[in-house]
Amino acid sequence: MIKAILTDIEGTTSKISFVHEVLFPYARQHMAEFIKSQYQNEAVTEQIEAIKTQIGDPTASLETIIQTLEHWIDTDKKITPLKALQGMIWKHGYEAKEFTGHVYQDAFDNLTKWQHNGLALYVYSSGSVAAQKLIFGYSDFGDMTALFTGYFDTKIGLKQEAQSYENIIEALPYHATEILFLSDVVAELNAAANAGMQTYQLIRESQPKSQHPNANSFDQITIQP
Repeated sequence: MIKAILTDIEGTTSKISFVHEVLFPYARQHMAEFIKSQYQNEAVTEQIEAIKTQIGDPTASLETIIQTLEHWIDTDKKITPLKALQGMIWKHGYEAKEFTGHVYQDAFDNLTKWQHNGLALYVYSSGSVAAQKLIFGYSDFGDMTALFTGYFDTKIGLKQEAQSYENIIEALPYHATEILFLSDVVAELNAAANAGMQTYQLIRESQPKSQHPNANSFDQITIQP
């Protein structure tokens, strides 16, 4: 019996291209200006210090920090301080209505239905919790954040490690088998299954099928709450 759904974003609820063709380039374009203008902001300073720790250079200049961040963006690194800073930049873009968060129609319809039917919905993405709330808060369908009970990012652990899902299970009031994890990435599904969760693979853009149950859209997922 499924009582909670844990969903990935990129490639699952939303187009992979939205992140890589809209969000990443926007953050890349504005990163240097943002760091130079906001480095004294407490939230930004915290992330800069985390970057210095990450690169092992406690005296790194702002220019080094910027170059590091731009390199991480260019190489698609899943590093927590980068994700946090990207989220801050994206917030400005969303608020300025330069773009809205892409969400598939079938994802919106079924997430709404499942939440209405009493299932608890959670998000787990490599993007920061703040960034997750932005994509759903400024989605193509308006503010969807009320649908979700909670959010998890890489602070809970990396998405391809079973321990991360065990940490999530520990944080939720459900047994592992009562949680259904949705993702397009097989390594993530394997990790979740190894932690005891049920799984479903979304095959949105010709991803190879795996041993996990699979669907081309949320419409094809049958859940008995």
